[in-house]
Amino acid sequence: MGRVLMRLVYSLIITLISPFFFLRLLYRSRKAPDYRSRWNERLAIYRSRPAQSGVVWFHAVSFGEAEAVFPLIRALQERYPDLPQLVTATTLTGSNRIRSVLGDSVQHVYLPYDLPGTAGRFLGRFKPILGVVVETEIWPNLYRECAVMGIPLAIINARLSEKSARGYRKISSLVRQTLSTVALIAAQAPEDAERFAGIGANRANVLVTGNLKFDYPVPTSIFEQGSLLRRNLFGERPVWIAASTHHGEEEQILDAFATVRTKVPDLVLILVPRRPERFARVKLLSENRGFEVVLRSSGLPCCEFGQLFLLDSMGELKQFYAAADIAFIGGSLVKTGGHNALEAAALGVPVLFGPHMFNFEKIAHSLVKAGAAFQITDRASLARQVSILLDDYDYRKAAGASARAFVEDNRGTLKKLLELFSAYLDTSPEACETLENQMRSSNSKAGPGA
Repeated sequence: MGRVLMRLVYSLIITLISPFFFLRLLYRSRKAPDYRSRWNERLAIYRSRPAQSGVVWFHAVSFGEAEAVFPLIRALQERYPDLPQLVTATTLTGSNRIRSVLGDSVQHVYLPYDLPGTAGRFLGRFKPILGVVVETEIWPNLYRECAVMGIPLAIINARLSEKSARGYRKISSLVRQTLSTVALIAAQAPEDAERFAGIGANRANVLVTGNLKFDYPVPTSIFEQGSLLRRNLFGERPVWIAASTHHGEEEQILDAFATVRTKVPDLVLILVPRRPERFARVKLLSENRGFEVVLRSSGLPCCEFGQLFLLDSMGELKQFYAAADIAFIGGSLVKTGGHNALEAAALGVPVLFGPHMFNFEKIAHSLVKAGAAFQITDRASLARQVSILLDDYDYRKAAGASARAFVEDNRGTLKKLLELFSAYLDTSPEACETLENQMRSSNSKAGPGA
């Protein structure tokens, strides 16, 4: 009875605060009008023609999670070409990326808010045969409805920071009840697996498969595109990229950039704010600091003029990583928890990040240990490390080579997940036995469920 009451209290609270969700969308739509569209999907109200049902459903909350799961989606499309897929997102950037990369090969809607009734309408429309949630999204009403309808649910590439785990432990009864409906948690690392078990996941359903982001394909063409961009936009000038930056972070990066330019006056900084609606604000901030800004959208180069290049576009980050000498990963000089450093590392670019990488703690530590990345503490140490790398070509290239080797050595998660999902999508006894053996093998090792 206590569990039922807890979920009812949760449903009441989320219903009462739901108007603020829409007010937030309205507020953000001032700078990004697309936030005003498709509100009906947030309530699982669909006006279009009937959907294709019997889908494999993937939920990727935003841009980064979508990028991570694309290789798995494509691999399943090749293996099961007649099996329809649905991909949901929560953010506008995630939605736009899904539509631009996957197009009509999948169905796509926003995941509805976790209100009473919305999960039932959503699942009743698409009738998933398998639900796959990327990284960490725990929604009590949605998960319960999956259990009621007999839909197996998996959390893949699962990660859980200690900070998030502490928050979940404050509502342990509700979280434990919610996670009891999850058939499989495929964690990135043993630490993540232990934290999921610590907040109530069934240890028998938790295993470590690694980080899917290591398996993102790196086509040869990306290096060619990077070389072309560099030649056309920056000429022979050294290039430093600061990607996925946040409010309160750009100021520190610009200070470091000004310091480095006293030693390397022809240095170009590519600045990439995390959210598109902040492009104009970051441009104004940079200009007020005295920098001549060139916008990517202008089509103009920085070969002979312009100190700062603002990447005010989406979907081009990898190409610009390939065009850079050094990459700084944002969200790490402020207490955001950092962002994915593997995209730059996979391209052989030395990586820098700040002290706040708690969302990617194990990867950050491993990159530093491998000599592939450098963790700085503040704007002064950022300027110092950038200067050291720019001054020593061999040192910089060795760090880049270590970064690329680190990514290559950790690939293999995609293959493991494909084998696991075959047990749900193939009905043969052999496939089911494979799943049972993998779970048993994983839980017998010192890691997820030891």
